Amino acid sequence: MLFQRYMLTHLMLSKGSATAISRGFSFLSYITTIFGAIVADKWLGKFKTILIFAILYTAGLVLLTVSSIDSLKDSLGLPGFIVALYCMISWGTGGIKSNVSTFAAEQIPTEDFPHATKAKVTINHAITVERVFRYFYMAINIGGMLGQAITPAVSAKAWDLAFMIPAIVFVIGIIIFALGRSKYYDRPPKGNILGQTFRCTIYAFRNRKNRVPGTHWIQGAVSANDGSLEWDNKFVDDLERTYHACKVFLVYPVYWALYNNMNDNFVNMAINMTRPSWLKPEQLSFVNSAVIVIFIPILDIIVFPLLRKAGFKLGPVNRIIIGFSIVTFCFIYVTVLQHFLYESGPYYNFTGKGPDGQTIDIPSDISLVINDISIWTQLPAYILIGISEIFASATGLEFAFRSAAPELKSVVMSLFLATNAFGSLIGMVLAIWSNDPNFVYLYAAQAVAMFIVTILFAWKFAYLDNVI
Repeated sequence: MLFQRYMLTHLMLSKGSATAISRGFSFLSYITTIFGAIVADKWLGKFKTILIFAILYTAGLVLLTVSSIDSLKDSLGLPGFIVALYCMISWGTGGIKSNVSTFAAEQIPTEDFPHATKAKVTINHAITVERVFRYFYMAINIGGMLGQAITPAVSAKAWDLAFMIPAIVFVIGIIIFALGRSKYYDRPPKGNILGQTFRCTIYAFRNRKNRVPGTHWIQGAVSANDGSLEWDNKFVDDLERTYHACKVFLVYPVYWALYNNMNDNFVNMAINMTRPSWLKPEQLSFVNSAVIVIFIPILDIIVFPLLRKAGFKLGPVNRIIIGFSIVTFCFIYVTVLQHFLYESGPYYNFTGKGPDGQTIDIPSDISLVINDISIWTQLPAYILIGISEIFASATGLEFAFRSAAPELKSVVMSLFLATNAFGSLIGMVLAIWSNDPNFVYLYAAQAVAMFIVTILFAWKFAYLDNVI
């Protein structure tokens, strides 16, 4: 969130350039999850992988802190920012994200298990996994909420201090994580499962004509179980099951393309709105995290248990459909809001032309270009995106974990996270038009695309809730 304003006001980049860099960073952060999964599965295991990539992330924060010092702005500002983001923080993010949620879920027994203190009470594995991913998502947003409240305020004094705070917090977090090593279950590495998956898939496709008639083409990889291939028939069956589940992920890039606007284009909008002197444009994202932190316990403790008792199964696919629908409504609202921003004076659509064709002098300092519409009108957008995350993003992590066989969980999780990378790729293309006065059309196009995707997703995948 902080990066967009940093690029606009400190590095003096245009809105389009800043948005493109932001989406490029997001792309790398998620495409590198595949590399993180390979490292964990083939060589290091999840604990060591998380630890090493967390150290790399911290080193990137240190470089970012140094490069943001005012006296180094002209020489190291932009180069240091790019290297920190693209070569260190993004790779650190990918290595952590591909393993940390799966690592948490793997601490749970793989079958239903008895309650530790209540006799004759059994803990349901599937419901426990569902809750783990929700509370994991909640924990992320507690950290994000604190960061969004503190670092933007500190940036008013100095950018290097604002970036130093997360670096210090990360060091403390790494120490705490490392000290708990003896209490974790860390599945030992079993070779490059991701590579084996790709080789098996390619082999199956090439031999699809040799499969048993009426079976899926992946069954073309079935072996004689004589050791002639590096996989057995169980692996092929697990891969087929995983393949069907992964088709759900194909629509997620569109969702992420919309979601990632919160990191850049929503900030672009907020910069041009009236706001209290103590509030920075990106700090409304605090509301997004707060909504998640507040609503997850309400849904988990009250709403979902009541639905289960009433016999209503709100499976993962139906929850994802709800999340997609909510973000669609969010962007309808944002489209209308951007229209009213352009209709408001004194700078209207920020092109230097008024509604009657009169010439308007636009200040060179973007922080002074403010129209007469309040930043608080953005609140509904952040609230709606926060609720959609609970249903679409947290549930997507759960679905990825539950739908994969044990040896393929890291593969599936990394593929799910990689959908965010392709969402960022869409955003990088859309960044071409991420300048005034194009934002109304940009938001409207994304709302229409998400509406179509939601309808197609519900039509194609709703049945999966009955088979998972």
